[in-house]
Amino acid sequence: MSEMASMNPIGTSAEEAATERAARSAEYRAERERLAFWSDIAAQIILLRTRQGISQAELAKRIGTSYSAISRLERGQHATSGETLRRIAQALGIQIRFELRESPTYEAEREILSA
Repeated sequence: MSEMASMNPIGTSAEEAATERAARSAEYRAERERLAFWSDIAAQIILLRTRQGISQAELAKRIGTSYSAISRLERGQHATSGETLRRIAQALGIQIRFELRESPTYEAEREILSA
């Protein structure tokens, strides 16, 4: 198959473009890694909100904030407070569970130091 025939007619997806940019830029890669946690939270909120048929505007109303605040949160580009997450969980009738644990790297370093 020729290169032209395998190209997507609408260009690259946002994820493909982000992956390509991350490969070229250490700064972009670091920022993407820093925001990965918040991007994952955003994706989960979007999924749970849309499953219930709730718009961003309705969720904002339920938790007493603006539509734009929900939009920013769902883009995953900003850290949000635990209180905001608690209000979202209450509005969606879901449970939030945080788990804190040592990273495998830290555990390995600790084992080396104690040997």
